[in-house]
Amino acid sequence: MRRAMRWMWAATALPLALGATAARAWVGAEGPPPPAGPPGPPVPAVARTWPVGVRPPVLRGWEPPATVYGPGHRGIDLGAAPGVPVRAVAAGRVSYAGQVAGRGVVSVALTGTDLRTTYEPVTATVDKGQEVAAGEVVGTVAGGAHCGARTCVHWGLLRGEAYLDPLLLLPPWLLDGGPPRLLPVFGVPLPEG
Repeated sequence: MRRAMRWMWAATALPLALGATAARAWVGAEGPPPPAGPPGPPVPAVARTWPVGVRPPVLRGWEPPATVYGPGHRGIDLGAAPGVPVRAVAAGRVSYAGQVAGRGVVSVALTGTDLRTTYEPVTATVDKGQEVAAGEVVGTVAGGAHCGARTCVHWGLLRGEAYLDPLLLLPPWLLDGGPPRLLPVFGVPLPEG
């Protein structure tokens, strides 16, 4: 009897306290929230550079959440020293440059796609609405405790409100260290013949 009364209280009082949408999710009337998987078409490999450095260390990788509000890591953390330039990985328009929860954030809507990248914590050197080219500096790495004792840049990728793995933007030659290059060899005799 008490369990049934608690359930009735939750079903009637909870919408008043939390709002109808949150209460339905809590009670389960609409089922679990949709997964945070990548909706839409595949992510095109449009990046022409890493956000910091040539091939920075990945301190923490992409950990997609099982649900929209579930735990996970919605981007990757790249090791970089304070003051290092942060570059736009592809051409686009700055959709945000400012503070979010006390951290500097720059967001760039990528040209010809429905994607946008985010970089934080960053001291912005661009303004909202500014066009940027691939490789153009959009800010510098700001200090902060995002990665604990190490300084890093959190690089995110979004399509609408869904987070995606930003490494998908990088073509294989950037992920693997670049195309092979032939170097001159000195002191080796030429073959006869």
